[in-house]
Amino acid sequence: MPFSLTVDNVRHKQVAPLGLIALSSAAELGEQVDTRLRKLYSTFAADGQNGDLTFLIPNATPRFQSGDAKGMINKSVRGLDLYLLVDVGNYSCTYKMYGKEVPMSPDDHFADLKRIIQAVSGKAFRITVIMPNLYGGRQHRRSYRESLDCAVALQELQAMGVDEILTVDAHDPRVQNAVPLMGFDNIMPSYQVLKALLKHNPDLKLDKENFMVVSPDEGAMSRNVFYASEMGVDMGMYYKRRDYSRMVNGHNPIVAHEFLGSDVSGKDILVYDDMIASGESMLDIAYDMKKRGARRFFAGCTYALFTEGIDKFNQAYKDGVISAVLSTNLTYRRPELLQAPWYYDVDLSKYIAYFIASMNHDMSVNRMLDPHLKVQALLKKHNEEQASQIGLFDK
Repeated sequence: MPFSLTVDNVRHKQVAPLGLIALSSAAELGEQVDTRLRKLYSTFAADGQNGDLTFLIPNATPRFQSGDAKGMINKSVRGLDLYLLVDVGNYSCTYKMYGKEVPMSPDDHFADLKRIIQAVSGKAFRITVIMPNLYGGRQHRRSYRESLDCAVALQELQAMGVDEILTVDAHDPRVQNAVPLMGFDNIMPSYQVLKALLKHNPDLKLDKENFMVVSPDEGAMSRNVFYASEMGVDMGMYYKRRDYSRMVNGHNPIVAHEFLGSDVSGKDILVYDDMIASGESMLDIAYDMKKRGARRFFAGCTYALFTEGIDKFNQAYKDGVISAVLSTNLTYRRPELLQAPWYYDVDLSKYIAYFIASMNHDMSVNRMLDPHLKVQALLKKHNEEQASQIGLFDK
């Protein structure tokens, strides 16, 4: 029996039965999203008899010893509204080639995604790819004689019959201009990150005298402007002075971080970026903020890659330079990171599940794309709780 959802007194029916394919790179997140969907759909099912169903469809991408591979789907997907979940940044996945254990690169994960789409063979009602960490997203524009990896990847998916791309905090969402006729939604985890920050630090005073938002560079301005505007606090920013005479690891090395903004002395600082790769830039900013008299330093990002390990962050935490790092569960996080006392994991499985359910019922996702109302309600609740605590203390 088809499910239906009622929103604003309007009943929305499923466009087609729902199917979820979580590739091996996103198996853990896929289980979490499936659990959320099962709970949601059993709640709205007309007869309540579908509580034990699963939307996950078994799949595999086995490899031969030579490195060749194939995609396999172990259940019929004919007529399904199909959602493919992949984490192209999961470097914990490996395969054997010529007797050696090889870690999977983003290229390998993207190739496996295309193999699964081939296995669908055009039988699905609709295909939506959920790729939180957008493949090739860091190579989003051409400066010299360079490739345009992300644009070409999106065009490939469109040519293969993908109807929609769902990504989270794209490095530059303007890459969607490469596929103007295909659906492309870029969602932001702003509300979930702020909720986690306030949950772990209920004593935060979000006003101009005690709190400040700082952008790590000009590219992250929009992310941090949102936080500063919602909280009504001041914002500063860093700009990176680079050495454009040479290239190191694919980019021009940073010579220095220059700060532009008001006095940070005695204030708690939030710095948010789309990812922490090596983490060198974030640590440079943290140490500079501490030198300037900042009280606590909170670093936030959507993707905590930590490509060079977490030792330097452990030391910075011991030295009192950083108080916490917040990041989502949308990509692989190394085990030692999850156990670090300074790391806050932000769960977005519920958000992804709601997004899938909305699209499966052909509902507007505008409310989910704009978290303004939820953020304001969260801030109001936080301020009221602080006011009540002050009142109890006064008594």
